[in-house]
Amino acid sequence: MSGDEQRVEALAGTVEQLRRDLDLAQQSADARALIGIATGILVERGHGGPMESFRHLEELAQAARLPLLELAADIVNGAAGDDVAAAAPVATAAARQVLAPEQSGPGEVLRMRTAEAGSLTGDAQAVVDSMLDQALAPLGAKAAALWAAIPGGALVLAAHAGFVHGEAQRWHYVPPGVGTLAQRAVAERRPLWFGDLPTDVPGIGQRRGTTGARAVLPAEVSGRVMGVLEVCWPHTQPPLSGMAARQLDALADLCAHTLPGSEAALAEPRTPDNPAGPLVELADSLLDPTMVLRPVLDDRDQVTDFTIAYANERFSDIAGRARSTLIGMRLLEAYPLTAREGGLYEYVLRVHATGEAFHAERMALSALVGEVPLTSVAAVGIGRYGDSVLLTWRLEDEATRLAALLQHAQRLGRIGGFEENVVSGEITWNSQLFALFGLPQGSSPVPLERLHHHAHPDDAVAIGRFLRAVLYHRHAASTAVRLQRADGVVRHIRIVAEPVTGPDGALLAVRGAYQDVSAQHWTEVALAATRDRLADSEQRVAERNRLALQLQQAIMPPTSAPVDLADLRVAVRYRPAEEGHLVGGDWYDAVLLPTKKVLLVVGDVAGHGIEAATGMVVLRNALRGLAATGSGPAQLLGWLNTVAHHLTEHVTATAVCGVYDPETRVLRWARAGHPPPVLVRDGEAFTLPLPRGLLLGAIPDAEYEEHRLPMELGDRLFMYTDGLIERRDRSVEHSLQQLLPIAGQSTRDLGEHLDLLLTHSRSDTDDDTCLIGVQVG
Repeated sequence: MSGDEQRVEALAGTVEQLRRDLDLAQQSADARALIGIATGILVERGHGGPMESFRHLEELAQAARLPLLELAADIVNGAAGDDVAAAAPVATAAARQVLAPEQSGPGEVLRMRTAEAGSLTGDAQAVVDSMLDQALAPLGAKAAALWAAIPGGALVLAAHAGFVHGEAQRWHYVPPGVGTLAQRAVAERRPLWFGDLPTDVPGIGQRRGTTGARAVLPAEVSGRVMGVLEVCWPHTQPPLSGMAARQLDALADLCAHTLPGSEAALAEPRTPDNPAGPLVELADSLLDPTMVLRPVLDDRDQVTDFTIAYANERFSDIAGRARSTLIGMRLLEAYPLTAREGGLYEYVLRVHATGEAFHAERMALSALVGEVPLTSVAAVGIGRYGDSVLLTWRLEDEATRLAALLQHAQRLGRIGGFEENVVSGEITWNSQLFALFGLPQGSSPVPLERLHHHAHPDDAVAIGRFLRAVLYHRHAASTAVRLQRADGVVRHIRIVAEPVTGPDGALLAVRGAYQDVSAQHWTEVALAATRDRLADSEQRVAERNRLALQLQQAIMPPTSAPVDLADLRVAVRYRPAEEGHLVGGDWYDAVLLPTKKVLLVVGDVAGHGIEAATGMVVLRNALRGLAATGSGPAQLLGWLNTVAHHLTEHVTATAVCGVYDPETRVLRWARAGHPPPVLVRDGEAFTLPLPRGLLLGAIPDAEYEEHRLPMELGDRLFMYTDGLIERRDRSVEHSLQQLLPIAGQSTRDLGEHLDLLLTHSRSDTDDDTCLIGVQVG
């Protein structure tokens, strides 16, 4: 080992020895103090002078075979009658010879009284060290922290023991609102026990994943919360016994005497001539009605009420009593309804305990006047000064209430009022008007004649007309200006003013108001822009619908006369949608092919508008060209599906396609997702069985099934789109069953038959309807 290492080791040993000597000296001092107190008690009980009483104490200890320090602690405990005595009653028979109290366990008394003797130094750190060693460690605790409470909710770490290095530095100061367990105990003014430490609450000695238990106890002096004692266990704990809980409460109160302000809490500022102390001068200097309250303590130093020690000359009792009557009364006696039911007493008690001031703009105060409860509303303020409490209240009269309502209305409406005295030049603004102009309170108001210096230059003409109307023509007037504030903000302001004239008509003053209408202005601008865009959109939509309708009507007129093709008589009807913007893609075709056969088609393109109309034109013309090949309807629909899928902009459609041969009177037909045709034969109507076939454009390669229908003379066949039968509340099958009885009715003319079907249609979708009817022979 080198010479430097030997010197460092020797220095460390010296420091450790000094620390042990200091601890021993501290313990010896605590023991001597405790024995001295016990000796003084024996002197007071008539056991001679100090020397005789000390020898008597030694004789009692020898006879009882007890350590001298333990017997001394028991005697002090029995004579004190304080919280420590309640927490650890006298145990030894030797002490009972002197004091004769009740029995209890022996260990607690010595620990508690030794810790109390250590607190006589007034050093918070020494007290916590002694308390942890003498009283808390036997309970299993490993650390303790003593916090000093600061008005406003902050805490300062006054002393600590048992925490790792650096923890005290990190938690030296706890700002208000952190929400630690100690701050919660101050706010609730009661001991808190956490057998399983919550992980979501920050605190000294807490780390992620740590467990343990905590006892957090307010440290009080004469009902005032001076701070908090926080005791830490390393593991979770079951609830403390009643004896252990009382010991911790007593230790917390011992700690309170070492915290800043405890001497003031114990001081007695009153004198026989001045029961309220120096607060009288402060109360008299206040403009509001003020009472000075002094706490009333029981034999355990707990606050049970407050005495009205003084009331200033401006004090106004809500029951109309003279202030001399109230002085000397207790708060709960003078105002039982307000104090208990209104919560005033709880607020006073909290302020006295924590030192945190309380303010309420509107509080209901009640009092009994001849057994009749009388309630008033007042602005209330409560503050602690030393051990006393100042309570101020300002009763709200009708004028005050209306003024407050007016102020709130002006604030909500962003209105500021003014009055300008033309004779004296004095200008009066309310507080809201300073805020509108962006000026600090107390700055010089802006005269009306200088308003143009604060407005946009383009508004100078409008301001001039406004001033001429008010100042020279003596008429009420209004105008709107753009106010340019010093902070660069531009506000849209509306000004309303009226002149005040004397009996001779001379102008005396101008009264008026400024209102910030910026939000309304920009809303109107946005609405105007929206209306312009909406009108433009409506115009474009109307134009598209008009073009779609013209395109549709050019190809399919709504009605046409029946025509003869080969041995078929063909009639068609087209009923457009009731709403113009619902122009759809319904279409039909009946054409004689080069092969002398007749092509019959009805289709429905999905959607509405110009897209549906142009899609209909594409499919109709494509099918006409494909039919010229002489192919059957299934093949034609297969080719048309290819056109819809590959050669259009995602057009989908349903269709039914038939090719009629006049020589054989056979109709070959196929469908692509379309409702079935209806055949009327011999006065009976029925739907044709459906061949397989998907709607057009759904998949690239679709196959379609073809059916053959032999026709007879007099048969009528109807092909239609879903606008004829579709309902929102019923299925297509149900609607078809309702259509068949109507279709079976006999009419001489084919066109009349189609009109009958359209007239009695129960469709409710307002969709286009396309209907084609053919009759054989």
